[in-house]
Amino acid sequence: MIFAKIRNNNTMAQKPGIPKGTRDFNSEQIAKRNYIIQHIKRNFENYGFQPIETPSFENYQTLMGKYGEEGDRLIFKILNSGDYLRKVDAALYEEKDSKKITPKISEKALRYDLTVPFARYVVQHQNELSFPFKRYQIQPVWRADRPQKGRFREFYQCDADVVGSQSLWQDVSFTLLYDQVFTDLEIPVHIKINNRKILSGLAELLEEKDKFTEFIVALDKLDKIGKEGVVSEMLAKNISEKSIQNISPIFESKGSNEEKIALLKNLLQNSKEGQKGIEELKFVLQQTNKIGLQSAQIEFDITLARGLNYYTGSIYEVVADNVAMGSIGGGGRYDDLTGIFGLKNMSGIGISFGLDRIYLVMESLDLFKDITLAKPDILFVNFGGGEAMYSLQAIQKLRKNNIKAELFPDASKLKKQMNYANKRQIAYVAMAGSQEMTENVFSIKNMQNGEQQKLSVDEIIELLH
Repeated sequence: MIFAKIRNNNTMAQKPGIPKGTRDFNSEQIAKRNYIIQHIKRNFENYGFQPIETPSFENYQTLMGKYGEEGDRLIFKILNSGDYLRKVDAALYEEKDSKKITPKISEKALRYDLTVPFARYVVQHQNELSFPFKRYQIQPVWRADRPQKGRFREFYQCDADVVGSQSLWQDVSFTLLYDQVFTDLEIPVHIKINNRKILSGLAELLEEKDKFTEFIVALDKLDKIGKEGVVSEMLAKNISEKSIQNISPIFESKGSNEEKIALLKNLLQNSKEGQKGIEELKFVLQQTNKIGLQSAQIEFDITLARGLNYYTGSIYEVVADNVAMGSIGGGGRYDDLTGIFGLKNMSGIGISFGLDRIYLVMESLDLFKDITLAKPDILFVNFGGGEAMYSLQAIQKLRKNNIKAELFPDASKLKKQMNYANKRQIAYVAMAGSQEMTENVFSIKNMQNGEQQKLSVDEIIELLH
């Protein structure tokens, strides 16, 4: 008795919970998420992409060094099984340098995104693929980020990529894909676009090309921390005031896409790479405008950087209009990503849809009006014994005809079973007592208007089809 009491007390003290930045999803939330996924998946396939999946974790060396210093810091590392400190000698342990110790105790890591695993997949399976290879992938990723609204440690990405083509028509196609998906979801958006070569040209103006990564990481935060915050961060990264002054016109860039391009043409007139980036950007904008977007607005954002090291050309970011939320989509071109795994000259471009943020935007705009939970078309009342078997035989026939049917599990009071049907908003209830069994029918009640009729199984199938 004493032991049992102690055990119960301990159980009460250990309140269950989940890690910060993760979530449970109920049936309604899953139905809404599936609604978004279905729209994205349908359009991926309409645009010629085919699905693949990769493991939730990769080898440590596959992921590290691919996302820049900040990205590497946010990768969840997995401790080796067993005595994971065995490979750490005493001298290294005494240094207490986590960067040196981590590779010794962690050989695997949770994927940070779907793009690097995709590049690894392409290299590993290159002899099996037809190029250009177009794939889509809808799977969870993990980041050791600080949780906040719209930012989680575990979340889904919905990616589409094509590798094996340098054609800028792919860039145009991805712009149209973004427009199509968000038009279907009825979310008004701005598609922001820039080109990484333009940013490289701006880095030349810094006269400190070795500070390119620091420059990109700081510039990418302009919409969050403003000009003063970006300048302060650049100064803290030892980028000189003179260098910052050279690129200062971009902080005040306004007007149409054409006006911004004119500003950049003048600013980057001596940068060959910067001029090439401008020409690529102009092509994408001009062809997109000729085709026409259904609902999205496309905007050249000079300060859009996307702080990932592997982008080399067009870069995208999608933001919802009139909703206080971060980007709900993003991506870009990466001309040498597979090269880090030994496969050279394999240009690629890809975009991602942020499922969780799209969900929050749709809730904010009340766009889930037509979502219904999965539920039976008809509930069979359980009177126990032979009546239950009689009902279950009918249920099996209904299911073979693609009708969702359910037998209440317990022979409970009729009121309880009817309440269950009402709470789940089940349209019809079927009842069978000895008389119905003799007549080989069921008493069918319409739960909306209360009307009741006797029908055979075949007539029930006809009613519910």
